[in-house]
Amino acid sequence: MRRGVVTGWSPLLVVGALTVATIGALGLLAPVIAPYDPHAVSGGSLAPPSLRHILGTNDIGQDVLSQLIYGARRSLGIAVAAASVGTITGVLVGAWAGLRGGPVDAVAMRTVDVALAMPGLPLLILVAALAGPSTVVVILAIAFFGWPPIARIVRSHVLSVKGHGYVACARGFGGGPAYLIRRHLAPATGPVIASQFVELTGVAIVVDAGLAFLGLVNASTTSWGSILNRASAYPGIYDSPAFAWWLLPPGLAITLLVLGLAFLGVGLEPFSNPRWDRFR
Repeated sequence: MRRGVVTGWSPLLVVGALTVATIGALGLLAPVIAPYDPHAVSGGSLAPPSLRHILGTNDIGQDVLSQLIYGARRSLGIAVAAASVGTITGVLVGAWAGLRGGPVDAVAMRTVDVALAMPGLPLLILVAALAGPSTVVVILAIAFFGWPPIARIVRSHVLSVKGHGYVACARGFGGGPAYLIRRHLAPATGPVIASQFVELTGVAIVVDAGLAFLGLVNASTTSWGSILNRASAYPGIYDSPAFAWWLLPPGLAITLLVLGLAFLGVGLEPFSNPRWDRFR
């Protein structure tokens, strides 16, 4: 048998990419495709699904479908922003530690160890509760607990690539850190970084929805978590027919998006994991 080369697009990668792209497109085009303003009263209280309101209305007559579409924009926006900040921070710390080595590497990795030892979710809830309903705080808090694993993974890949002869030659000819990262390290670690970004985005989706469900974000914003928060607080919602069109859809939307991101991450695994071998 000979070692094969990973080629083509796996079914999981395609399904995950299509799922995430579809939900992302719905969020971006929310002002165009949403039938109503998500904050406007457009029908009767808890009106069942109909041609006018495909997913019915909530307790004050707001269209649930419109809230779901606008919620995709908010949930994905928060998740992508948090994942971007966390990924950039992790890449910079990991790449710098791997390239410099010595005391810089030791200090950076001990900082990573301390951050990884912190209980993430309880501290996130505490920070969100103390800082108040701020979108920026939610983004920074998720990014703060998301960058350490990425820094460790990037550092290990940088150390592996740095040991190659062509990198040593580039350094010998005067190539600085910026040149090495741009010319050699970025192409080698790009798939790993993309995979970690996708994974952190999925985590951020769940964390943001959880914080919104607990009422720790701005209640005036429309998000899937805030829909769950309002619906679950309605008396008798679990014994009401409104459960099917008010409480269930945002939960399914979160599940579908996280599942799509998981499929996307698994589909990227052959490109990001050097131990993933395909045989023919």
